[in-house]
Amino acid sequence: MVLILKNSKMKNGFQVVPCFSIGLHKKDQAILEEIKVYLQCIGNITRQTKDAVLYRVTSKKDLAVIINHFDSYPLITQKRADYELFKQAFELVDRKEHLTPEGFHKILAIRASINNGLSEELKVAFPDITPILKPTISVPETIDPEWLAGFVSGEGCFYVVTSESRSEGLIVRLRFILSQDSRDEQLMKSLITYFGCGRCEKAKDGMVYFRVTNFADNYEKIIPFFSKHQIAGIKTKDFDDWCKIAAIVKTKAHLTKEGSDQIIKIKAQMNKGRENGL
Repeated sequence: MVLILKNSKMKNGFQVVPCFSIGLHKKDQAILEEIKVYLQCIGNITRQTKDAVLYRVTSKKDLAVIINHFDSYPLITQKRADYELFKQAFELVDRKEHLTPEGFHKILAIRASINNGLSEELKVAFPDITPILKPTISVPETIDPEWLAGFVSGEGCFYVVTSESRSEGLIVRLRFILSQDSRDEQLMKSLITYFGCGRCEKAKDGMVYFRVTNFADNYEKIIPFFSKHQIAGIKTKDFDDWCKIAAIVKTKAHLTKEGSDQIIKIKAQMNKGRENGL
């Protein structure tokens, strides 16, 4: 992101602060600490809210490390377009061009195209800014399985739906869901071919969801994939529990009281039910 903050010490009254950040639930603070070490211990990790932690890098010297990383390992979602614009803004700041009226307006035009665009306050202060054209990002021809494992670590969900039936006992449905902004709809649709299963749904909230709901597909395709290409963070525990439930269902042990009780117990500790990363 490119922060544009009021600062009376600046000639134009605003300060430009390029910023890279990753926000996660507090349960995954360990991931942010690993990332910080991986990136030469630059930046800082802070608690943002009761349940959220943030890793942030703002110094020009440290942002050069971030840019070198993403130049070497390019993003493949549409967020790459934001990154390319962010890099342009950083280079303007690095050359101190943002201190000139022309350079500052270039920064505003870039900021208008990144993420959610200019704030209402900036739109009022600078009504004549035309957003710069975003770069076009194509869906990759191939997807690295390790990239996908990392992607799912952040954006995926493994959960279980249960219901009672008088005739069948406990009904168990496994769900694997991956969500992303609808601008990445084509990338999400490509996962249907990649996994050989699932479907995509575009929701009214502007998100697109890749879903796998068939038990055989989850058991025979999704579980083997993520057993080989492991996800990271607290979600590994949810995946492990998801696999345990799948194994119980596969043997039809969920039709027994012992098996159904075990599934209910495992399910209760997954996702939001998991306290303090345990």
